[in-house]
Amino acid sequence: MSEKFELVQRVEFIRQMCAGRKVLHLGCTNYPYTRDSIDNGMLLHFELEKTASELYGFDFDEEGLRILREAGGRNLYRADLERLEEVPLDETFEVIIAGEMIEHLSNPGLFLTGIRRFMNPSTKLVITTINAYCAMRFMIYGLRGRGGAQEPVHPDHVAYYSYRTLGLVLERANLKIDKFCFYDIGVEHRPFNRRIYNVFNDICVKISPQLSDGIIAVCGLK
Repeated sequence: MSEKFELVQRVEFIRQMCAGRKVLHLGCTNYPYTRDSIDNGMLLHFELEKTASELYGFDFDEEGLRILREAGGRNLYRADLERLEEVPLDETFEVIIAGEMIEHLSNPGLFLTGIRRFMNPSTKLVITTINAYCAMRFMIYGLRGRGGAQEPVHPDHVAYYSYRTLGLVLERANLKIDKFCFYDIGVEHRPFNRRIYNVFNDICVKISPQLSDGIIAVCGLK
């Protein structure tokens, strides 16, 4: 695998990976933002429903699953991603999307071990997560001051990942990376950022794509 990685748009990359395939979407509700995401036409799960040949969803938040079912979602299962052996489903998938969730897990190794039961030798597991070296977040963190107590981080995140650290976690789980990318600030998020943040990001990413918003690993069984 080349060490020169391309810069992509996360949602479009995922859509292309799922086109015409049987897909399992982990963290499918985006709870507690499920209702807002549906109302704004921004819920990834429904975007995947347009392109996948067959779509299943796992999430731990029962309220989010209820909202999703009421909006027409199907094949939805409540699942603790660190206890996937408990899910009453005996299926394998062509593509499994683990989008922006591994940084929420206390025990990512348990997740990566458990997800294998839904994989076959040709399954592609797509993991996306925020980039530990994102230049824009470094800028925001530096400007916030307050002795370092005001991080630009989701209150539910317990880890940051880079190419090397995510690669090591996958290697220890006996998975191999087939493709690695960086992803830029999503076009859907740019209008909500301060302009200075977008401009700073664009300058940094043009010089060094590895300073981008997030990372993507496409991996499979060894």
